[in-house]
Amino acid sequence: MCNFKSNSGQTAGLPPQIDGRAVLQPAGNRVPDTPRPVKKSLQKSLSLPSSFSNLSNNETHTNATDQRLVSTMPPKPVSTTKAKKPSYQIPVSIDVAGSIAAAQRVQTAIVQAQRKMRIAHYGRTKSMVERKSASVIDSTIYEETGNQDEKRCSFITNYSDPIYVAYHDEEWGMPVHDDKMLFELLVLSGAQVGSDWTAILKKREDFRHAFAGFDSELVAKFTEKQMALISTEHGLDLAKVHGVVDNAKRILEVKRDFGSFDKYLWAFVNYKPLAPNYKFGRKIPVKTSKSESISKDMVRRGFRFVGPTVIHSFMQAAGLTNDHLISCTRHRFCSTNASFSY
Repeated sequence: MCNFKSNSGQTAGLPPQIDGRAVLQPAGNRVPDTPRPVKKSLQKSLSLPSSFSNLSNNETHTNATDQRLVSTMPPKPVSTTKAKKPSYQIPVSIDVAGSIAAAQRVQTAIVQAQRKMRIAHYGRTKSMVERKSASVIDSTIYEETGNQDEKRCSFITNYSDPIYVAYHDEEWGMPVHDDKMLFELLVLSGAQVGSDWTAILKKREDFRHAFAGFDSELVAKFTEKQMALISTEHGLDLAKVHGVVDNAKRILEVKRDFGSFDKYLWAFVNYKPLAPNYKFGRKIPVKTSKSESISKDMVRRGFRFVGPTVIHSFMQAAGLTNDHLISCTRHRFCSTNASFSY
């Protein structure tokens, strides 16, 4: 019989021997020198001992299975809400109660009110500030000198030129019956289109000198040379100079038909000034149905530069309509001096 000797005493690493001869074994029965690594499928099912629970996440032994699990996990939703920026309160020394925007609106309102006062002139500003709510410009309706209890129309402000204030206090709205003065006011009303009364009133003496004191008989005889000279010396548009001369000729025709230019004009209002009794300057229109009817008749007779707006301005200046505000002291004065007799 074979003498079996255990290989327990054999040197590690040598094949097992029986009676000094090497014994061949199947590959499946061989014991490897180094332990085989545990299969990956078994690693997943085995739980690590507690001594390994404190291993750091940044070690290099992360297995491929964990990586596949991480790659198959759904991505975290990305928030589309923008991060709120920290709000910083800017210290601003504003005495007005409320926010900065409210203070800016108040400042803007003050600037607009001041602008309206600078450009205000009768019948031209559509959005005049009412006296009741005009705390900023409430003093503009009073006289600059004299009795402060006497009120003027709201379009007369502290920014108004003294010559314009004097014209309001002495002439505007007063009934006029002199043919020369009516001719002058008609010319000035046409000249102030695109300008303002203050600028025209400052050139009033130049107009009187250029057009022979507005004597219609003399102006109607002006030659082309004289008209060109007037246009050059006084800086007037030649077409408007021609218009003044043509209107002088039409006035002569009206005088032959009605006796005077005065009777012709006042017949449109039944020889009595119109009294609209406006309370606020913004209510005063730039033209009326009456000014349109007068304009149509004058155009039919050959007058030039006599549109409804110009005629309405002329009616205000000549007193055919009393457009002073009822709060203005000149309103009553013009009404009591509106008698018409021949």
